[in-house]
Amino acid sequence: MAAASAVSVLLVAAERNRWHRLPSLLLPPRTWVWRQRTMKYTTATGRNITKVLIANRGEIACRVMRTAKKLGVQTVAVYSEADRNSMHVDMADEAYSIGPAPSQQSYLSMEKIIQVAKTSAAQAIHPGCGFLSENMEFAELCKQEGIIFIGPPPSAIRDMGIKSTSKSIMAAAGVPVVEGYHGEDQSDQCLKEHARRIGYPVMIKAVRGGGGKGMRIVRSEQEFQEQLESARREAKKSFNDDAMLIEKFVDTPRHVEVQVFGDHHGNAVYLFERDCSVQRRHQKIIEEAPAPGIKSEVRKKLGEAAVRAAKAVNYVGAGTVEFIMDSKHNFCFMEMNTRLQVEHPVTEMITGTDLVEWQLRIAAGEKIPLSQEEITLQGHAFEARIYAEDPSNNFMPVAGPLVHLSTPRADPSTRIETGVRQGDEVSVHYDPMIAKLVVWAADRQAALTKLRYSLRQYNIVGLHTNIDFLLNLSGHPEFEAGNVHTDFIPQHHKQLLLSRKAAAKESLCQAALGLILKEKAMTDTFTLQAHDVAIAVTYNHDGSYSMQIEDKTFQVLGNLYSEGDCTYLKCSVNGVASKAKLIILENTIYLFSKEGSIEIDIPVPKYLSSVSSQETQGGPLAPMTGTIEKVFVKAGDKVKAGDSLMVMIAMKMEHTIKSPKDGTVKKVFYREGAQANRHTPLVEFEEEESDKRESE
Repeated sequence: MAAASAVSVLLVAAERNRWHRLPSLLLPPRTWVWRQRTMKYTTATGRNITKVLIANRGEIACRVMRTAKKLGVQTVAVYSEADRNSMHVDMADEAYSIGPAPSQQSYLSMEKIIQVAKTSAAQAIHPGCGFLSENMEFAELCKQEGIIFIGPPPSAIRDMGIKSTSKSIMAAAGVPVVEGYHGEDQSDQCLKEHARRIGYPVMIKAVRGGGGKGMRIVRSEQEFQEQLESARREAKKSFNDDAMLIEKFVDTPRHVEVQVFGDHHGNAVYLFERDCSVQRRHQKIIEEAPAPGIKSEVRKKLGEAAVRAAKAVNYVGAGTVEFIMDSKHNFCFMEMNTRLQVEHPVTEMITGTDLVEWQLRIAAGEKIPLSQEEITLQGHAFEARIYAEDPSNNFMPVAGPLVHLSTPRADPSTRIETGVRQGDEVSVHYDPMIAKLVVWAADRQAALTKLRYSLRQYNIVGLHTNIDFLLNLSGHPEFEAGNVHTDFIPQHHKQLLLSRKAAAKESLCQAALGLILKEKAMTDTFTLQAHDVAIAVTYNHDGSYSMQIEDKTFQVLGNLYSEGDCTYLKCSVNGVASKAKLIILENTIYLFSKEGSIEIDIPVPKYLSSVSSQETQGGPLAPMTGTIEKVFVKAGDKVKAGDSLMVMIAMKMEHTIKSPKDGTVKKVFYREGAQANRHTPLVEFEEEESDKRESE
């Protein structure tokens, strides 16, 4: 099918569009050094930018649209079939369908996006972050078609996007680089030999990688081949390029990156550093600016090294130079991301700038709005990425509906960057990030206090999230002290993944009262069963309740009231007053308060319970909905515990399914390319003699 016929248009008319009030781009309460002025849209070639196409989805598309609207620039969205009713489609002035849900057929389809730009008469394309944002071929295609690519020139993307080339440029510029192999010989044997020469542990990295995709730590030669193949497959899916480089893996370093900007007039500046050390699955989870404990002279050296890197490739637009830093604040160049980073808001908060506005102005031919001396650092900012994932299950991404979603109120020091609303679905096809919570305060401790306060107000029901994990992380003494490094989560795993304690009896009373008031059950007596604890409730004539749990009786009274779209429970248990947000869904009661969240199940009969174990008949279940990418076994194969059975792709990440035990494969339920739903059996094992004896 020709590109033109594959693209359909949806003009989002105001009279039928569901417009949603969104928080404006809020900045810290400080004097703006760079004064707002009428935008000069004229480029060096005399063209104007009056309409911009955002070649992305989710929160970053919404983020770009907010600034474009502020500047009076019209916005064009593109969307896949899965995103038809998404927030970025509703925000745009126009929106165009570009194909099925898989990103290869939609958001990564260069021809379709170029066709939409022509159809909509958009003069410029903003690629957001991810997808085509660091694709040299796409930037070149825009140039050929006379469309302004809001990003660096194709040559800079090539030189800095290919990690091996960028390291050579850095070495020539005198910036220290991590020892490794960045050569053209991509044979498995060559890569293995260089890994042996460098010495384990090593890091396998996709040459065109980013966002943790196509990246594996290999600690021994025995696991090298399997990890190499896995990294190649993931890189091919994400970047359409499976070329790899090998680097020495540095244990417990810090990941410190510098925001840079260049323009068409040869100018380049840095906007200070961010610390992104705390990661899981090689992906950032919490970021802050400035980096804790960095002295001003080190900060200056980092910034100047980053600017040298930008100038070496005639860089234009927003970019990030990433460094590995040791405990003595020595640093080595790691890579350059030739795009706007997900974590850019923390830089905006400490500098009082709008980096998307800078991107648009520079793309239109203007000079960088501020000189290096005019860029000042004030206060401290944190960004916490809120993901649909299960931290207790190795941070496995999850998909599903946002049945309830309420957030802290946006103010001049609190930003909520999101692309979803209550009722939206977190799709299996894309990254599982729900939102970025960004806070600013005068110093690090004050910002950290505000972050924790705001996280407690971010309440989600319907799927697993990492909010409680982020609360534990931000409250950890070592994090409070600024002692961060890339091994922080594995090192403090037990403290960060505290198992949920049994609900206190007072909390059970709260839940019982909420249920009673919600259902207006004003009977004299009844019994509620929760968590295998019976709560005997007696209604008193003064409007209070007596609740007996085991051998203790509680006097409980309270009422429900509404605030916005939420229901709150004001409650007194034995004279101790409290307030909590109350949500009752199916067989679960949720209470959200400043002390934290409580989830209380109202049990259902066992014959109605759905499967919840990770194994059935001795075989593994699909941990999430996804596509079977690779199958390693067949019926009759003998396997040992820990052997790889198959590989699944879900939420843009690759997951290897391991055998839970020694045994013989009886049946493989899925072939390569098939879709498997969450908790469905993947492989069945032959029943062993020991299993038969146990069942007798």
